[in-house]
Parts: sequence; C-alpha cells; structure tokens
Amino acid sequence: MSVPRPVVFFLSDYGLSDEFVGVVHAALLRLAPDLVVVDLAHGIPPFDVRAGAESLARAVPHLGPGVVLAVVDPGVGGARRGVAVRAADGRWFVGPDNGLVVPAAEESGGVAAVLALKKPEDAPPTFDGRDVFAPAAAALAASGAAPVGDAVDPASLVRLPPLEVLRGAEGGRAVLRVPVTWVDGFGNVQLAAREKDGPPPDAGKIAIRLEPGGSRELVARRVRAFADLGDRELGVLVDANGRLALVVREGSAARATGLCAGGVAELVW
Repeated sequence: MSVPRPVVFFLSDYGLSDEFVGVVHAALLRLAPDLVVVDLAHGIPPFDVRAGAESLARAVPHLGPGVVLAVVDPGVGGARRGVAVRAADGRWFVGPDNGLVVPAAEESGGVAAVLALKKPEDAPPTFDGRDVFAPAAAALAASGAAPVGDAVDPASLVRLPPLEVLRGAEGGRAVLRVPVTWVDGFGNVQLAAREKDGPPPDAGKIAIRLEPGGSRELVARRVRAFADLGDRELGVLVDANGRLALVVREGSAARATGLCAGGVAELVW
C-alpha cells in the first residue's frame, strides 16, 4: 500500500503576474520533495487580510489532511509574529499573526496550540512567505510535529473584529443590515449573514437598499437557485457556503448593485 504524500494548501495575495507563487512552491519542494502543493487562491486583493481570512474559512471544510499556508501580510518586516496554529482536528495553519488564519482554525474545531515561528537572522524583511512560512509549512507537512517555533498562549493570537449583522423592523417589515464579505468572479455578492438571519424562502420580493437608511432601492426575489430567476433578474439565495448572497442570473449582482467587499446593504421584506 502506498503512503499518502504530504499536502500543503497555499493561499496568498501574491497574484500570478510575478514569480512569488512559483518561488514559494520551489521553497516548499526543496525542503519536502514529496510534497503536493494545492493552490487555493492567489488573487486575494492585496493587503486585504479579511478577504483572505474569509476565503480560507470558506475553503477549509472541503480540505483533506494537510498544512494550510496563508500569506496576506501587510505587516511583513514589522513587529507582527509569524505563527503556526494547530486546530483541534490536527490541521496546521501557517502564516502571519494578523487574524488571517484564526477563522479557518476555528472552523476546524478551534485553536488547540500556537507556535511563534523563528525567522532566520539573515532573511530579508520583505518575503516571509518564502523565508519563514514555507519552511515551517514544509517541515510540518513532512513530519506532522516539527519543532518550528516556541509555544505561545493561544489567547495572544490577533483576531479580526467580528462583522456586525443587525436585524430590526420598520413599518411592519423586517430589516437586515449586513456587510458584504466577498464578490466572486461571477459577480455574486456574498453577505455576512446566514439563512436564519435573512428573508425566509417564501418571502417573495425583497427591497435591497444600497445606502443603508436611504431611499434608493432595487427589487430582488428570494429564490432557491439561479435557475429560479428570470434573465438578468436580481435574486437573494443561500450560496454554496451557507451565506446569503445577491445574485443575477447569467449576470453580475455586483455590477447591478454597485456593492463590493466591505460595503453594506440593507434587505427589507
């Protein structure tokens, strides 16, 4: 029986127009030649830690055993630590201590242990993905428990502030004020709310306010799937990640509404 090869799942904001992703691949494979590297995403908006954290948290329920290497690191070269976080399910998450990996670790059963990574004295200050995080990820993937750093208190991890979802009422109608977490490549607008927070399946028509508290509204329809919408019709559904999303059949809800990640929408029904 063959032994499964170790796996590293890699996410970053490096993009693909430069050599950075390839160089990190090379650093991983130089240290662990049998490694399999799975690229999750490298188009995270530059420096957008929350977008990277949301992407990791969406992905992690679908990943098998392995080490997650995540680099969205606007504080590179500064005082922020590099960490390896072990989740309760045994999976390791390696990256900067800026809130990036914590939501995914919590999706994996919670944070069980944290190691502060050691940076080589001769490493330059600008490419910790290659010089700090890749070596730690390779060592953990190859051995499962390499001594890559010193144990620190999990309570000391940096955590992103929670997104605020507000539910209220107005003139006998329900109002949900909710941040936008993500716009995917199709223009679907994911909201920081789950099915229980929003309009029920039989809500019918929903007003989408593009300026919370304002009068500018679009009309959407609560549906189960894209196929339930008419051509270019705006809808509200529960997406593949269990979040409420604004969608347009064969079109872009982001373009139709002008919403983007970090924005806020109000749903009224």
